[in-house]
Amino acid sequence: MQKNDLFFTLALLQVEGIGDVIAKKLLKNFGSAEEIFKAKKTDLAKIDGIGKSILSNLKNPTIFNLAETELDFLEKENITSLYFQNENYPERLKHCIDAPVLLFQSGIIDLSNPKIISIVGTRNITTYGTEFTKNFIEELAPLNPIIVSGFAYGVDIVSHQAAIENNLQTIGVLAHGLNQIYPKNHKKYMAKMEQNGGFLTEFWTHSKPDRENFVKRNRIVAGMSEATIVIESAEKGGSLITANLANDYNREVFALPGRSNDKLSQGCNNLIKTQRAQLITSAADLVYHLNWEVKKKESKTIQKQLFVSLDENEQKIYNFLQNGKELLDIISIECDIPIFKLSGILLNMELKGIIRPLPGKIFEII
Repeated sequence: MQKNDLFFTLALLQVEGIGDVIAKKLLKNFGSAEEIFKAKKTDLAKIDGIGKSILSNLKNPTIFNLAETELDFLEKENITSLYFQNENYPERLKHCIDAPVLLFQSGIIDLSNPKIISIVGTRNITTYGTEFTKNFIEELAPLNPIIVSGFAYGVDIVSHQAAIENNLQTIGVLAHGLNQIYPKNHKKYMAKMEQNGGFLTEFWTHSKPDRENFVKRNRIVAGMSEATIVIESAEKGGSLITANLANDYNREVFALPGRSNDKLSQGCNNLIKTQRAQLITSAADLVYHLNWEVKKKESKTIQKQLFVSLDENEQKIYNFLQNGKELLDIISIECDIPIFKLSGILLNMELKGIIRPLPGKIFEII
């Protein structure tokens, strides 16, 4: 984005009464932010939502001072600005009516990969949630997805760290400007985050991590992702807001089930019960429902390497499936492998090109 365009766009977004929705209407009609400021009042007044108050606020010189200060910061810190009509803006987010006109980026983020998922949940993650999150991301690693979360305590930071450990790109969506970090304890993770992705925010340097900013942040997390996965949540929580936003944006939503008396599983269980999320117990569930393509090796190569490339459990499953395709539950019983462990093993075998999933959680040898 050219400096001049960025300056006037920043100024437009500081006009009291103009949010992202009205700003987009104005930009669509006048072509650029600069032309909006040059436009006649009579022409501006024709736009739905533009009244006398906004017309007056457009003439407030303070907005240009604020824009210049912010522009100086962006240039000094080498921060990239993503404009909602440009190619580098998150593609799925472009289709959300309330998406930010501008996003600010630090780090090395490549959004050309369409496999973008968000992982959200409680800040008080349990051992159950931690183990699932780590295993889930490790199982997905061969498909190279981008992992998005909010860089908060609990599920967020566990997801970011697991992505980094598996050499996956990860993006933290912040509820404040890029001149600070919240929580402060997570400053130690910033360098690795920016080497393996980075941060996105719509907020300026004067923005504080206020409560309402986290709700606004959640729409970016949900909107830019193909699917949102809720790991653990109490009956009420910010991750449920993200899940509801994802549903509103017609995105896929998944939730990890838990015991009915577990406080931090009530939110997930309710999402599943009310059909606002699909139950997820492994990475294989996500791959199946999103119809992600799994690259398979040539069958001849498989036959040559089959018995040297399989571990004990994989060999047991392969031997059993030689009798024909079978249900996941039956495989678990006959091979004496718990389902939570079996799902990951089956995904690895699928990635090796040995088996393939069929509708109804049935698997067969290729």
